[in-house]
Amino acid sequence: MTFNEALEVMGEDESFRATVYAMNTLLIEKGIYKPEEFDALFIEHAINFKRRVAKETSREGVHANP
Repeated sequence: MTFNEALEVMGEDESFRATVYAMNTLLIEKGIYKPEEFDALFIEHAINFKRRVAKETSREGVHANP
């Protein structure tokens, strides 16, 4: 399979996931960062995302009940 064929097989979202997968795999294999460092940053992002969603949800509740 060529790169262009791979792009055709996957949609935009899956192509993005494949890009992230390839980049992270290369960075780990080349020793740029360790899997544990990746995990820590991934978890940090999830925590920030959860807080942002909770904050947005609480704001929506305030606007819904004037």
